[in-house]
Amino acid sequence: MTLRRKFSLYLLAIHLAFAIVVTALLWDHRAWLLALEVFFILSFLAATKIFRGLFEPLELIASGVEFMKGGDFTTRIRELGQPEMDRLIGVYNLMIDNLLRERVRIQEQHFFLEKILRVTPTAIVTLDYDGKISFVNPGAELILQAASADLLGRKVASLHLPIGGTLDGLAVGESAVVTLRGVRKVKCHRSQFIDQGHPRTFYLIEELTEEFRRSEKAAYEKLIRMLSHEVNNSLGAANSLLHSCLHYKEQIREADRGDFETALTVAIARTEHLNAFMKSFADIVKLPLPHRQLTEVKPILEHLVALLGAELARRSIRVVWDIRSDLAPAVIDAHQMEQVFLNILKNAMEAVETGGTITVRLGRKDGKQSVTIEDSGPGISEETRKHLFTPFFSTKENGQGIGLTLVQEILAHHKFEFTLESPPGQPTQFTIFLT
Repeated sequence: MTLRRKFSLYLLAIHLAFAIVVTALLWDHRAWLLALEVFFILSFLAATKIFRGLFEPLELIASGVEFMKGGDFTTRIRELGQPEMDRLIGVYNLMIDNLLRERVRIQEQHFFLEKILRVTPTAIVTLDYDGKISFVNPGAELILQAASADLLGRKVASLHLPIGGTLDGLAVGESAVVTLRGVRKVKCHRSQFIDQGHPRTFYLIEELTEEFRRSEKAAYEKLIRMLSHEVNNSLGAANSLLHSCLHYKEQIREADRGDFETALTVAIARTEHLNAFMKSFADIVKLPLPHRQLTEVKPILEHLVALLGAELARRSIRVVWDIRSDLAPAVIDAHQMEQVFLNILKNAMEAVETGGTITVRLGRKDGKQSVTIEDSGPGISEETRKHLFTPFFSTKENGQGIGLTLVQEILAHHKFEFTLESPPGQPTQFTIFLT
């Protein structure tokens, strides 16, 4: 039973009790009895009116509470002219105003945060309480190369290697750099936030590929310039002296003349070899911007395969053409792209060694025109994959470690995306996207 009903029954009971007592005492004095009965009726009506005035603001506030439960913070209660109740109504209206301002502030922050999440290139992956992906932003879709519909509800460990295993193995507050598809480098960081009083995990994945490339390029360019300056100056003077010494061979005893000439010739050859060696490094630093023209790509590849034909035949390597669709002419620097394809084909030959297959695949991949050179070699080890495209790194005995660096620089100048993939037990594929 409500307080209002209890109070109403109390008023009714006390007035009836007094009416019965008065009736019994004044039954013989009808005039006084009638007057007191009228007084009791008026008293009951007055008490009822005062009671209703007391509970009306409470009813209004109760209605306001219902609006609050429904999330409506726009309703206000007007003052009734009762000082005591008006103070309570004022407190309620002030609370509603504060709640509305707080809601607007939170909504504005939410919209601002949502815009940041959508435009930031940093990937953000949020997990639910069960450790499954509950949110990914467009940056995460781009870096992970998957649509949000394919990512939501999955465990991070199920993402394609190596990033899935790295994310799953990170402790809270820990970071790690991961190489993706043989080329891209990303920094992964794990952290937590509090949601409804409980911790939830999120990951930040930042693209570092271009930053690493610029940093490495600045470092090796400075080193190469310094070495080239010192080596060329020394070799120029040394070569001049060696050639001058050859003019004195006639003054050497005939018995020693052959050894003298041979020694000088070998020394000159070695200085020229060292000069050519340094020039190959200097070519990367002095690489000109591409002179791009609309060019057919397939004839360039056919020319290079023919050029390498003798070596391919000696190694018993078969070249297979897989033309899935005709390539439209691309806007490229033909000379520089020829150097790119030549380096990739030579690397494929080194990977196969003998008796294997190199597949040249032309067509479209991920909606873009692409050229893929695939070899049937043993693949790239995990340790080697970490150092790919690092200047001066080579797995070859006499390698200089500039082939892939040159390839990367040329493709970067062309603004062509590329990937180098070598999944365990599968062929190695170098793909260049020509659009």
